[in-house]
This record gives sequence, C-alpha cells and structure tokens, in this order.
Amino acid sequence: MSHTPHMRTGVPAPSGNVPWTVKRRIPSAPRPPAPNLPCNRLYHSCWLAPDGQIEDLSRKGPSIPLFRDAFSALARGSLLPTEEGPVAIEDVLPGMRVSTSNGLQTLLWKGSSAFAPAPIGQAGGIRLYRIPADAFGFGRPMPDLVLGPAARLVDRAPALRTVTPDGAALVPVAPFADGMSVIEVTPVASVELFHIGFAEHCLLTVNGVEIESHHPGPVDTARLGPAMTELFLGLFPHVASLSGFGRMTCPRLTVEQYQTLGAA
Repeated sequence: MSHTPHMRTGVPAPSGNVPWTVKRRIPSAPRPPAPNLPCNRLYHSCWLAPDGQIEDLSRKGPSIPLFRDAFSALARGSLLPTEEGPVAIEDVLPGMRVSTSNGLQTLLWKGSSAFAPAPIGQAGGIRLYRIPADAFGFGRPMPDLVLGPAARLVDRAPALRTVTPDGAALVPVAPFADGMSVIEVTPVASVELFHIGFAEHCLLTVNGVEIESHHPGPVDTARLGPAMTELFLGLFPHVASLSGFGRMTCPRLTVEQYQTLGAA
C-alpha cells in the first residue's frame, strides 16, 4: 500500500516526491480464548503501534451490537477532515491527523466489516441511511453522506438544553429517517462499513455533518463474560482495557429517550 509523503502516518517519509510504503506487521499476541457465542462475523482492525508502524488483523467475532456497532458507522465515500484536506474513509490510515472537537487528533484505529442484506423474503439485514446534500442546511452535508446503523448524529435541539450540560446529545441516525432529509436504504449487495477511534472520544464533521468517533459506552462485563470481553478488546490493540477508551465527550440518548423529549 503506497502513500505520498505528506500523508502523516507516524513513520518518517524519504525526502523528495518518491512514493513510500507503510510496513505492516502481523500481531504476535495470542488469540483470546474461545467465547461462548458463535463467531460468525469477520472484523478487520488496523491501528498505529507505539513505534509508528501500522499493524492490522482480521478476526472472527459474534454478530452482537457491542461488536457490530464498533465497525458500522461510516460507508465508503465519507470524507474525513484530515490535516491535509478531506480524505475518504476507505483511504484514511492510522497516524493521519484529523480535525475534531478536541482539535487535531491522531487517528489511532480504524475498523471495518462487510455487511450483507437479508435473503429475499426474510426480515433483518443491514440498513443504511443516506443524507442528501444540503438536507440539514447549506453544505450539510456536501456531498451526499451515507451512514451505517451505528452512526450517531450530534443534535442541539432546544428540547435538549434542559437535560444535557451543553444542550447537545448524540442520537442514533435511525429516528431521523423521514424519507426526505434522511432516507433509509436497503442495499442489494454486501457493503463495507467503517468506524474510527482516537485517544479519546471525539466529535468530528464528516461531509459537513457532525458525528462521533467510536466509543463502546458502558460495557456490562459480568454479563458479557471474560472470554467475550477479551475477544472484544483484542480488536482494539491500541487500548489496554475498557477504561482505555476514556470518558465520553457528549451524552448519548436512546431512540426512546429522544422521542420522549420531543426533540425529533
């Protein structure tokens, strides 16, 4: 995988305009013990190692919300505001500097997984959400933005001022779907979705729409079990424990809470 020298990945680039290659290493850490749920989904992670190199792994895990949500927020074509300008999510690499609510932050982790539609005649399957250009105002988004089901939008509706410290909350994209400003889409073929992580939970603007970086939120480790917890953490080698994800920078609301407040 070749990258031009101005793309910052934590590894010094040679002088001149010669393309260079990021070395990838296969992690040597042992695989976690077998969990007590079927592991039928393949997850891909790449992250910035302490020595500045990019490492990656592919590992099967269960198709449960905790795992799926960590890999299904952004569709291909989503433009991240990097230090060097907008870069599509599929081309972003750990080590790049991204503009966030906490200033320029180094991208430490990117995850991806392929999601298939439900078989014909069966319920379920992946749902995507397309936000047409200018649906939320001029340049919001620009161009069209397609989000996965795990995406959360930053909402600053007046109704939130009495229940959140800053009058803002993170809300799942699904309740915004109205067939006009946010359109629910059922793909006819498998789609690759992504998510990203930094040293701390951040808000960032993608295609002009404010969303969040990955954070697992509160995890019930007693219910999840030690094997499943270890398997989950194994997909995030840049953190040593669940506490390594840090605090959340903005409160989250469930769909029910959001609708009860009448903020929709």
